[in-house]
Amino acid sequence: MSALDRDPDLTVITCAVTGVLANRKQCPGIPYTPVEIAEETKRAYDAGASVVHIHARHPDGAPTYSPAVFAEIKSEIESRCPILLNFSTGTMFDDVSEQCQYLRESRPHIGALNMGTMNYAKYSENRKAFVFDMVFPNTYEKIIKMLKAMNEAGVKPELECFDTGHTHGIWPLLDMGLLEEPLQFSFILNVLGGVPPLLESLQLQTKIMPRGSEWEVIGISKCGWKMIGAALVLGGNIRAGLEDNLYLPSGEMARSNGDLIDVAARMTRDVGRKVATVEEARKILQLDRFEAKRAAAAAPAVEARA
Repeated sequence: MSALDRDPDLTVITCAVTGVLANRKQCPGIPYTPVEIAEETKRAYDAGASVVHIHARHPDGAPTYSPAVFAEIKSEIESRCPILLNFSTGTMFDDVSEQCQYLRESRPHIGALNMGTMNYAKYSENRKAFVFDMVFPNTYEKIIKMLKAMNEAGVKPELECFDTGHTHGIWPLLDMGLLEEPLQFSFILNVLGGVPPLLESLQLQTKIMPRGSEWEVIGISKCGWKMIGAALVLGGNIRAGLEDNLYLPSGEMARSNGDLIDVAARMTRDVGRKVATVEEARKILQLDRFEAKRAAAAAPAVEARA
């Protein structure tokens, strides 16, 4: 589906079901195990999500990058619904061998790719102290390793940009032939160290990205609902889920990802737009361009099992 053919009212809704930072002490509904993640994914799908963004966890909630766990999550989800799979590759470490392995082995439809190094912090005004304070390193060397794995496996990169420099900084990767237009962006707002949650932030990001790109908003914490509203008006896609925000617009804590996607889908319809189905999302994101590579990458694995 080219930009000329795309129905501007169709909206791809992604659900980020678990993340790695929040835990069940903060929200009892956060899933940890592959089965729990799959059950939450099914709730999100039933509510209107066509894409699911996946992090993996140990049973105690700690993050894991184990290819075996990602494979199990994929299997559990596919047994429940046909939603499009988007695997996180985010890590504070320079070693991305596990990320490259699960991209090549599990071959999700989409791979989230963080596009720049940044301060990554959370500050408590009540405590007058930082809850956490770290540097999130994403050098070009690290990005290129994972981008090459995605290209080999037929996985479409989703370019996660926390700041305007991340969006502008994709041009060397285009010049090297590692990225191919049309591109897919996620603009993250309200992370301390990135752009603020303002309409003007989204407008600037969409001006910097190459024309014809698809984009979605990721608004962190309670401002997320306002940013979803802004993206819907500006023509973007949207993301919601317990990774991004634990609360409904009323201030009540969400019981599940399904609760959050229910609201996101309702907001989509309330502004006169339409919730994209999985097949519509596949066309909008032009995933068919990657299917041949995915099939070719899958062939050796099938032969090895034969």
